Amino acid sequence: MIFKNLKFGKLLKLAYKINLKKYKPESNYMPFHHALLGRDRMALFSFIQSLNTTFGTSIFEPVAVALSKDNFKTTKAQFVVGNEISTAAQREIQTIINELSMGATPDKGSEIERVRQVCQTGTMQKLKTVKVDLYLETKNAEIHLFDLKTAKPNISNFKDFKRTLLEWVAIILAQNPKAQVHSYLAIPYNPYHPQPYERWTLKGMLDLAQELKVAEEFWNYLGDDSVFEDLLDCFELAGVEMRQEIDDFFKRFV
Repeated sequence: MIFKNLKFGKLLKLAYKINLKKYKPESNYMPFHHALLGRDRMALFSFIQSLNTTFGTSIFEPVAVALSKDNFKTTKAQFVVGNEISTAAQREIQTIINELSMGATPDKGSEIERVRQVCQTGTMQKLKTVKVDLYLETKNAEIHLFDLKTAKPNISNFKDFKRTLLEWVAIILAQNPKAQVHSYLAIPYNPYHPQPYERWTLKGMLDLAQELKVAEEFWNYLGDDSVFEDLLDCFELAGVEMRQEIDDFFKRFV
């Protein structure tokens, strides 16, 4: 089992305890909900909601870093990619987005090459420090940048997500125009399972084969073909070990 030396159970339990320590139940007075469901269930629901917002940084990012260390030369979470982009690259990115909005077919490979052609053309525009959720570099210096999203990201922002992925590429190329760089959205699990993940297919902004990795495709890319199932086993084992502690905590809200 790939996780035998990674102590993921300890990581999961530590993250849970940190979130539990910070947890403060919603103070909203909800007499009908409390009467129907009970205060303990409402407190648990509130805790799950708060945990969902921190899963990315407290669980998924450190797990992704640990998983990818054996397969990549460099692997970092919250990595600073830079703070400069060329004005010509910004214009080209906007042109690409406009074309996609008008019905063009996404093709990440050609989009990257278009950005590469102008990556150092025009004025270099200063940006706020830009970070990526997960930075991977292979032994042959190929760069992979990941934006970890919730299972159901807000599709009203799909143009912003596309722009972000292309701007990351432009920032890397501004530093090294010959760099081989790829950027993706990563969805840690598929909420539509066993059906395919369909959330982006209607929007036409993403090259699904080159810009989106969901569930098994993401985790197994970091490790190997059995990683996703092993990871679920680790979560289950950690949950079993903590079950009594969880039950005892929420009994306080009965």
